[in-house]
Amino acid sequence: MSANTFGTHFRLTSFGESHGIALGAVIDGCPAGVLWNHDLLLADLERRRPGQNAVVSQRAEQDTPEVMSGVFENKTLGTPIAVIVRNHDAKSNDYDKIKNQPRAGHADDVWKQKFGHADHRGGGRSSGRETVSRVIGGSVAKMLIHATNPALKIYGFANQIGEFLLTTTERESFFSKVQNADDYSARFPAARHLEVFEALKKAQKEGDSWGGQAEIVVKGVPPGLGQPVFHKLKADLAAAMMSVGATSGFEIGAGTEAISQRGTEFHAQSAQAQADQYGGLRGGITTGEDLILRVSFKPTSSILDVAKRGRHDPCIVPRAIPVLEAMVAMVIADHILWSRLDRA
Repeated sequence: MSANTFGTHFRLTSFGESHGIALGAVIDGCPAGVLWNHDLLLADLERRRPGQNAVVSQRAEQDTPEVMSGVFENKTLGTPIAVIVRNHDAKSNDYDKIKNQPRAGHADDVWKQKFGHADHRGGGRSSGRETVSRVIGGSVAKMLIHATNPALKIYGFANQIGEFLLTTTERESFFSKVQNADDYSARFPAARHLEVFEALKKAQKEGDSWGGQAEIVVKGVPPGLGQPVFHKLKADLAAAMMSVGATSGFEIGAGTEAISQRGTEFHAQSAQAQADQYGGLRGGITTGEDLILRVSFKPTSSILDVAKRGRHDPCIVPRAIPVLEAMVAMVIADHILWSRLDRA
């Protein structure tokens, strides 16, 4: 099995299975001398981990990282950085039934068909638990970004969960106050967030699930990131976002709304409106304006009796947000390093 490495200059290799001894990441290409922020790594893993509240998987993992190499005296060495997170609460026996009876909507059967031999426990590497590795990589990417572009910040939030959709006013209010979506239930930044939380609890109890949409906004982006022709920043962001499990769509700026507009409407607006429409990119290269990205997710595949018996999220979006932020950070870190080769 190949294709477990992401990135060109800043590279993440993800390894481990959902019910194996550990999962982890090897980050190669991070320059030497970057200040190591272990508190950031701990905080990012805490935001993703299961068991953090009543409407996420109740698998009791603390996700404590162990740094194996690549860091010395609180700085990166420029050598491969290896970090592992050990599994402690797998309960593999819960998955004995699916060894010969694949779950609807999951990848159990296609993995077995493709490889002939697969780890059925918790879905193996097709499990959402694999995203631990991505968050580790994203944390290191954020450390590099802070060293090179300290003003750059990545904000993720739930734009929609099931039937609950942020209004334009709610979205603008969230950004005008530069709030933290983590302060809201299900990372849905609106006064209705407790209503969303109760709706997710109800779905969980009934063995149902919801889809939704996450939005990622990146502020303080330097202009000139992106490599035409085949590594436009939007192309690498799309690959990064769509590599996350359960994703069903990706948009930049106006996204699919643009298809119903005339060019004289779409391009003849104010500078700020154009920045929002284009999403901070033109020609696949950053303009220096905010990057605006949206990622859609299908409803969680574990439903009915499977959901009632197991430990599953009734909606992927809340816990996917730190994973998406991590993927964005790695793409940006990769292109920051790439941009150093653009001019003599």
